[in-house]
This record gives sequence, structure tokens and C-alpha cells, in this order.
Amino acid sequence: MNTAIDPRLIARLSTEFTSLSEHMGILGRDLEVLRTQLIVDPLVARPAAPFAPPAAAPAAGVPMFGPGQAPRPGPDLSGSAEGEADSAAEPIPSPSAPGASGGGEALPQPGVVPGSSQAVPGGFQAVSGYAQAGPGYAQLAPGYGQTVPGCGQTVPGYAQGGPTGYAQAGVGRAGWMGSSQGGYRTMPPLPRQQRRGVPVRERRAPWWQREGVVSRVLAVAGVTVTLIGVVMLLVLAAQAGFFGPVPRVVAGAVFSGVLVAFGVRVHGKAGGQVGAVALAATGIAGGYLDVVAVTTNYGWLNPVVGYAIALGVAAGGVGLAMQWRSQALAVLVVVGAALLAPVITLEVALLVFLIVLQIAAVPVQLGRDWPYLHIVRTIPAVLATLVAVAAAGLGDASRWHRYEVLAAAVAIAVVGLAGTVLVVRRRSTDITASLTCAAATMPLLAAPAMFERPTAVLISAAFAVVLLTLAALRWVPKLAERVRIPGHLAVVAAVAGAFAVLETCFGVTDTHTLPVALFLVAVAFLGAGGQQRSRVAAGIGAAFGALGMVAFLDIAGPATLSDQWYAQERLGISTALSAAAALAALAAAFRCARRLGLVARESDATAVAVVGGMAGLYAVTALTVSLGVATGRQDGFLAGHGIATVVWMAAATAALFFGLRRLSRAPQSAKVALAGGLLVTAAALAKLFLFDLATLDGLLRAAAFLVVGVLLLLVGTRYARAFAEAGESARRG
Repeated sequence: MNTAIDPRLIARLSTEFTSLSEHMGILGRDLEVLRTQLIVDPLVARPAAPFAPPAAAPAAGVPMFGPGQAPRPGPDLSGSAEGEADSAAEPIPSPSAPGASGGGEALPQPGVVPGSSQAVPGGFQAVSGYAQAGPGYAQLAPGYGQTVPGCGQTVPGYAQGGPTGYAQAGVGRAGWMGSSQGGYRTMPPLPRQQRRGVPVRERRAPWWQREGVVSRVLAVAGVTVTLIGVVMLLVLAAQAGFFGPVPRVVAGAVFSGVLVAFGVRVHGKAGGQVGAVALAATGIAGGYLDVVAVTTNYGWLNPVVGYAIALGVAAGGVGLAMQWRSQALAVLVVVGAALLAPVITLEVALLVFLIVLQIAAVPVQLGRDWPYLHIVRTIPAVLATLVAVAAAGLGDASRWHRYEVLAAAVAIAVVGLAGTVLVVRRRSTDITASLTCAAATMPLLAAPAMFERPTAVLISAAFAVVLLTLAALRWVPKLAERVRIPGHLAVVAAVAGAFAVLETCFGVTDTHTLPVALFLVAVAFLGAGGQQRSRVAAGIGAAFGALGMVAFLDIAGPATLSDQWYAQERLGISTALSAAAALAALAAAFRCARRLGLVARESDATAVAVVGGMAGLYAVTALTVSLGVATGRQDGFLAGHGIATVVWMAAATAALFFGLRRLSRAPQSAKVALAGGLLVTAAALAKLFLFDLATLDGLLRAAAFLVVGVLLLLVGTRYARAFAEAGESARRG
């Protein structure tokens, strides 16, 4: 056997091992470069790591920057991984670390041989000694050819940040803001929201440091204190006996005029807006209070003349506010006069002066969209009149005084309605006007409490007609185009009118007839809601129906229907009419629900039918028993219950027939109808054996059993035939 080794094999193996060694050397150098980059270059490797110079270095033999030139801009690291670091200080290599001056190791860059300070041809120059630089690059490595004067000084574009450096200070990477011994450079911490990429809101200054806030607060305080002083001059000084009436009145008028004059003068100067508004508002409100005092306390002016002068003063104030385009002036005038007028007088004239303020501000609302003026011109008069209504209704006020308060309530309602209609014709989206209109109706809605029933009914009925007519104008095509009543005002008018109708119902009925009235009103609203597809009208009708049901159950509850003595005491023709009206309301409600699309789904229609069927059966029972009691016969109560049992069974039969007829076309509703019919059948049988058998006697008992039995036979026969036909159809198919 030949054991000699082939020399060619040895040569080939030697060549392969040499090639493998070269590849392993290259791999080792690459791994060393990667390791050095991971240690030295934190901007790429990981957050919160040592600082590295810019990623791009100049080519070999090209200086980084020339004389008088700033260093080349660094990369913009805004939003980079560095932004996630929570630390405010980051270290960079010390001189003894690799890559520092004296270490001899180059910053790894493409084309750089580790450990060398020179660039590989075609690559980049190596950097060494950068760790001793201050903020920015204050010193260059050998080979760059230049050193920035002043080691440790800030290099423009790096330490100060900005568009040419490391982003901007405080945004992203803020630039190196200083250096410390040992080669560490401190950076300011970033806001946590910004580190997460969320924009940081600029922090607002405290309210007392904001422009105009303190001046406005002081102006309002000055208006308040000054007006209180005017009131003290007009009222408290008179009570203490200081001065005479004429000096007090003249002093108040002159003082108010001087304030207005100063306000007009200050308004034209720079920064005088706030002071001018405060001075003018104080003067005008003071003049208004002076007129109130002259008319009420001193009696120098006829009330009509006093009201006219007050209207002129208020109109002048709001006119000046329109000229200055200042809602604050108009609001301060109205609020100041309205709040302090009750200190001067509490007579009925106070209501008139408050109404004058309400009237004077109406023209302003036509030209200016000032919602706060809407509120302050209405609320004072409303509150004062409500207090007057309560005092007159609970006290022993004279009839004349009550009519004066009623006149004030009517005036507030008229001004509120007319002003709101005029405003919304110009600005259909002014919801504040509609809300203030609702507030203006409250005194007149409360006014019937001051009078006896006939007068109260007349007031509430008339007001209901006006309000419901205003709400229904949108349903008349030709009138709707002319009046242009928006939806929100129609809703306000409808709701207020509904309250007026409710007051009328309570006024014209007693306990037994109240359910009839409520159910009839419910039928009217539900019919209108279904016809016009108005959810508002439907909701009002449902509310009246619920109130009617509560009143009806209070009279004809289950305990009354089950006891003959109670039934004969409480039931009668009125409860029969109530039950009939309840059935009509249920029918109107179901029709309205269908017109509005509330029972479009089969499940919804089924649920409504079940609830309505139960309520209808109860109403039918009350109707038959009430009619039986109303006949005056001793057995009328029993006859009514016997008829009710038959009606129950008839309703069950109708439901079963309906379900059997729709079994193939609408299985879901058919099943519900069948289930409901069977339940009503069980209830009719239970009533027949548990109640009628014990209470009915003679012919009534026999008739009830006969009719119910015949209906059961009909239902059973039809039920069996329906399922037999279904089985034959299945076999043929």
C-alpha cells in the first residue's frame, strides 16, 4: 500500500488555510471597528452614551475648517433616540480612553484603520484628542491643520446650538452647555413631553401678571364701590339727615356726569379702554339710580316722566357701548343699575325700572351679538317679578297690587318674546336669545297663583294660545318663510306653552276629570307630532299621557277595581271617559311612534305592542267596570267585570289569529303575538275561575263561561288547522 502524501494536496490545503487566515483577519478587524464604534459613538449606538463627533469627516488632506470659519454643523438629533434619555449629563472619553489625545487611537470612521491617526486613502481623517475639547470642538486632532483659539471656549454652532449646530438649546439635543474636569459635558434636561414627541405648551403667566387682567379687576371693583357710594349718598344720607334732598340729588347727578365726561376723554388715549369703560359705566348707572331715587323716594317726578327719563339714560348708556363696541360697558351699566335699584326702592315701580333696562337693551341685540347683555337685561326683571308674585300669592296683597304685578309679568313676557323674535330673524343661531325668552316667560307662568280659579285659567289659557301659536308657525309653509322662527325658539315656545296648558288643565278640572283633560291634551300633541314628525311635540304628548295615567291610577287603581264598595264610591262616568281617553292616547302614541320611525324594527314594534296591549286591557277593564257602576244597578260592578273577562278573551283570540296568519310571512312578530295571546288567554281563564266564579252569580256567570268557552273552541280549532296546513306544506316541499 502506498502511504506517501501527495504534495499537490499539501499545497492546496496550505493555500486554503492562508485564504482562511486572511478572511479571519479581515473579520477580526471589522469586529474591532464595530466594538470601538459601539463604545465611542453613542449618538448611533445607544442613548445616554459618550459623545461622538459629526458622522461625516472631511476627506484626506482637506482641513475641517479654515481661518475664521465655524466648525462644520453637527447632525440634528431632534427626535432621535437620544431624546429618550432622562439623564442631563453625558460623559465623553477622557484622555486615557481610546480615541483621546495621547491614546493614539483614531475615531473609527469609514475608511479609518483603528489605531492610526491618518486616513486610509479615499477615506476620512482620523480624530484624536477630541476628549479634551470644551463645549463644541475646541481642539483639533493632528492632521486637521488648525486649532480653534482658546481651548475650552464655545465653538459657534456647537455649544450655543441653533440651526447650524446640534439642533437648538432645549430642543432635541441642546448642544454642549459647558464642560467639567475629566472630560464631561453637561446638557440641560429635556421636558418629558418633548422627549416623547409631544409638543410642550408654553407656560402661561399667573393671572395677576397677564396683560389687562388686574386693570379689569380693579375697574370692576371701582365701579361697584363707587355705585355703592352713590346709593349711600341718595338713601343713607337722607335717613341720617345729612344734607338736603336737593343737594343730594344734584351732587349725584353732577358726579355721574363728571364720570361720564372723564370716561369719554380717557377713551381716546392709549391704554384708556378699561378705565373709560369703568368711568362711563359708573356715571351712567349712577345717573340711572339718581332718576330712580327722584321718582320713588322724593316723588319729584311723575312716574311716567321718571320712567321716560330712565329709559333715555339707559338708552344713552347702551348707545355709547355700541359706539365703543364694548359689551362690557353695556353689561356694567345694566348690572350696576339693576343690582342697586332695590336698595333705593322696593315698590312696584322697581319692576318698571327693571323692565325699562330690559327694553333699552333690545335695540343693541339687533345689531350686536352680545350674549351676556341678553342675560343681564332679562334675569333681574324676571327674578324681581317672581319674588313679587310669590309675595302677592302668599300674602294678603290687594287686588290692585296683584294686577300691577300681573302687568309687570305680561310686559316682561312681551318684551322677551318680541325681542327674541326680532333677534333670531337676524341671527338664527342665537340660542342665548331663546334661553332668555324662556326665562322671560316664567313670571307670567307663575302669575296665575295670585288669583282665583277663573282669572288664573284665563291667564294661563291665553298665554298657552300665544306660545303654542308661535311654536306652530314653523308648520305653516307661507308663514314660516315670513317669520323665520328657528327650531330652538319653537322648542322653547312649545315647552313653555305646554306648562301653560298644564296649568289650564288643573284650573278647569277636578280630581275625577283631570285624567280626561290630560289624556285629551296628550292625544292632541301626539297627533301633531305624528303629522309633522316632530319629536318635541311627541315628547310633550308622552309627558301629558304619563301624567294622565298617574292621575287615572290614583282614581281607578287595582284596589278600586277589585273591591265593589270602593268602586261604587270612586268610579263613574268620569272614570269611564278617562279610560276611553286613555285608549285614544295609546292609539295616537302608537301611530306617532310609527310616523317617527321609532318602531321601524320588528323587535321595537313588538315591545311597544306588548306594553300598549297591557295598558289597553287595563283601560278596557276600568271602562267596563266604570260603566257598570255608572248604571246605578246593584249588579253593575259584577256585570262590568264579566264583560271585562269576555273582552280579555276576545283580545287574546284576536292576537292568536293575527299570529297564525303572519306565521309564514313574519315569524318573529307572529311568535310574539302568539305568546301574548296565550298569556292573555291564561290571564282571562285565571280571572274567570279565581274572581268571576266567586263574585258573579246567576246569568252573568253563565254568560261569561259560555262566551269564553266558545272563543277557546274557535281558537283551538284555528290553531290546529294552521299547524296541520303547515305540516302538509312541508311534506309537499
